Formats: sequence, structure tokens, C-alpha cells
Amino acid sequence: MKNNNNLKIAVFPVAGMGTRFLPATKASPKEMLPIVDKPLIQYAVEEAVNSGIENLVFITGRNKTSIENHFDKAYEIEAELKIKNRQEELEMIQNIIPSHVKCIYIRQNEALGLGHAVLCAKPAVGNNPFAVILADDMILSAKSCLSQMVNRFSDLNSSIIAVEKVEKKFLHKYGVIEGIKHNKRDWLLSNIVEKPNNNLAPSDMGVVGRYILKPSIFNILENTKEGAGGEIQLTDAIATQIANEKVYAYEFEGKRFDCGNKLGFLKATIEYGLNHKELSKDLRDYIKNLNIK
Repeated sequence: MKNNNNLKIAVFPVAGMGTRFLPATKASPKEMLPIVDKPLIQYAVEEAVNSGIENLVFITGRNKTSIENHFDKAYEIEAELKIKNRQEELEMIQNIIPSHVKCIYIRQNEALGLGHAVLCAKPAVGNNPFAVILADDMILSAKSCLSQMVNRFSDLNSSIIAVEKVEKKFLHKYGVIEGIKHNKRDWLLSNIVEKPNNNLAPSDMGVVGRYILKPSIFNILENTKEGAGGEIQLTDAIATQIANEKVYAYEFEGKRFDCGNKLGFLKATIEYGLNHKELSKDLRDYIKNLNIK
């Protein structure tokens, strides 16, 4: 998909340590954990590319070189597949990244939070709007979440954050929005609060890992102090942006899986397996025959 606006850059913060998946993530990034037959980060990149993104900016840390390798050319594997005449697999790995799409890798030297990770992208983004995609938020939908947001960005020309309805008992785990419902899916924001007390949250709409941000966010991030968890929170910077310009939330269509925790990861694996063209029938038959009590 080619988008018809100037949104061509996506930022992928992938410097986190993934401690909730130890020991699996001791030597391998959590973003490389597979859902069926592709790593989490590949799903995120495919969503960006299919939404018209042409420049992928990865904010990395230690032990993340396998992400770079995944999106690089694999000469040895390609040579082996050519010898064995396995053309389908060869084309698959050659086309993980289309030729017109560029990858940029920037090291986040200190784990200072999502806001700091986004700020690290400033030299690559410049004075352009950009998307932020968190790979461990997977969204299963007919039209990808980012594509939906790109359409709204074309109309609104303002920062947009993706939101979903959250049970009250879980609101303390989210950034939570406050604002006026603009239409069926858009909210014009008046505030956003990071991880509020469940009883004090301004709404039941929580932020998920898809953002389209105007470049004014960078100057704000440079002056944002440490917030919740002693980290520079992107949510706090967006709250300041709201005070100076219009910022919207978008209630996307689709089903989200929090693959940052084990249960969410397992749920995503099952649902994506059930939607996989090669595996769907056999997996459905297997699940039907399970003697679950």
C-alpha cells in the first residue's frame, strides 16, 4: 500500500530486555520470538510497509544484532536454497524487506524508557511526522491498525494514538486518555495519564502500541523529566503536546494481543495459527479433539 501523505518513517523501539520471557530471552531478543512462523518484529515491519512506510528506524540495545541479521541478506542460506532448488523459500527470505524500504539502526545506550527511545530516533526522523510501533502489541484485523491510523492522519494532520477499551481493574497498567469523543472512533484529547490508579483513571480507554506523531514531540521529549518507573515516558510528552496542539486518539478495529506477557503470547500464537492458511484446518481439528476439563 502506498500512502498519499508524507508519512514515510516508522520507529521500532526494540531495546528492551524482555525479562518476562526469561530464560528464552537470555541471549535472543523478545522481538525475535516467533508467532507461528514469523518473529514478532517481522509482523510489525510488515504492518508498517503495507501502510506505505519506506524508512524503518530500529532503536536497539545490547544483544539485538539478530534483528539486524533478520532483515539483512543471508548469503549462505540463499546459496543453499538455490542449490536445492527451493525457490519458494528463497523468494520468501529475499522479500522480507522490499527493495525500496531502508533500515536504520540506532543504539539506545541506556534503558531510560519509551520516551527516551523515541527521542533517540530524532536524527533519523528530522522534521517529519512518523509512526511508532511496539512489536509486542499484535493486532489481528482485516485492515491493519496502522493503515487505519494513516487514513485518519491524512484527514486530521495531527498526532494520533491508538486506544482500546480496558477493564477497570487493568487501567493501572496503561496510559489512559481523557477527551471528547469526536465521532465513532476518534477522540480529541484534553489529557493523558500514565498508569493511573484504577479508581482515578479519566476514562476506560487505554493506549496501545501504535502512534503517529508530529515532530514537535522531539522538543518536548528533550525537556521531559523522569516519570512513572523513573523513566522518560512518551505518555508524559504527549500530555504536554496536547496542551499546545490538537492530538487525537483512535479506537482501532481489530483484536489486540499483549505479547509482552506469556499468556498474551500464547493467545496470539493460537489465533494467528487458526488464521494461517497452511495450519488452520489441522489446528482447529486438534483443538476440537483436546480433552480439556
